[in-house]
Amino acid sequence: MKLKMKKYVFPRLKDKRGGFLNFADYRNPAHKVGYGFIILLLLLFSFIALFPIVYLVASSLKADGEINSAVYSFWPRVWDWGRFGRIWNTIDLPRYYLNTFIYVIGAVVCAVVFNSLLAYAVAILKPFGYKVIDKVIFLGYMIPATLNILPLIREISDFGLLANSESILTFLPLWLSFGANAYYYMLFKDYFQRLPKSLIEAGSMDGAGHFQIFRRIVLPLSKPIMGIVAIFSMTAAYSDFLLPYLVLQNEKYKTLMVGIYNIGSAGDLLKPEEFLMLLVFSIIPQVIVFLIFQRQIMGAGVNKGSKE
Repeated sequence: MKLKMKKYVFPRLKDKRGGFLNFADYRNPAHKVGYGFIILLLLLFSFIALFPIVYLVASSLKADGEINSAVYSFWPRVWDWGRFGRIWNTIDLPRYYLNTFIYVIGAVVCAVVFNSLLAYAVAILKPFGYKVIDKVIFLGYMIPATLNILPLIREISDFGLLANSESILTFLPLWLSFGANAYYYMLFKDYFQRLPKSLIEAGSMDGAGHFQIFRRIVLPLSKPIMGIVAIFSMTAAYSDFLLPYLVLQNEKYKTLMVGIYNIGSAGDLLKPEEFLMLLVFSIIPQVIVFLIFQRQIMGAGVNKGSKE
């Protein structure tokens, strides 16, 4: 029995029914020109977004010394695919990946748990002075993150959190920094404010405590925003450099971004093509995460700005 493959039919402009303009609007010459301009603009933006990645991959696969050659060529004259294996064996990438994975997991847990608890208190419980707390957090969000590094490092040192450099607890201050993120808090607060109040009141009338309402009612209804915060904190922790560079004092627990910086600043440890291949290894996890969760990432702005 032969299986018939269903042929994919590309959508045609005349079949368009939804959106700001439908198929009838494109009969107007002005609309056709505008439509063509939008397509060209989108193609330009796509090129700007994809060109750096293509250039990085192509340059990393060039033969030794080809980057500094007097005769420039965008594509490699000889594709050195074996460099993937050589860099993997030369640099301790599994250790860097493992340390980064530990950092990312702890950051995601703290970002979701602590920010959601604070947002629940402000948006639903509304204790005395909750408006002041909300305004202070909003003001803190307006301060550039780099200006907070010095006082944050002082606080981490004063609390003795730098004394655990020989154990996995050296990641603790990094995890906690994601548990006090103003942007994640505002995402949770905005979402909690739009939850049906009748469900929360019903849980309270049934004798459920504040934490039970949070765990049994609020969290199950907040899976979309929890997923968005988890994805944002995952990508932010993976690409984070400055704070891990200052906090992680033991070489055994260096993350991938810190390791790349140390290797690059070491001088002639790697050739230019080999260092570019190391950068390719650094972007592979982020590309995979985006391809898997692109719908949630692209829909985050819609969820943030929508109102019921």
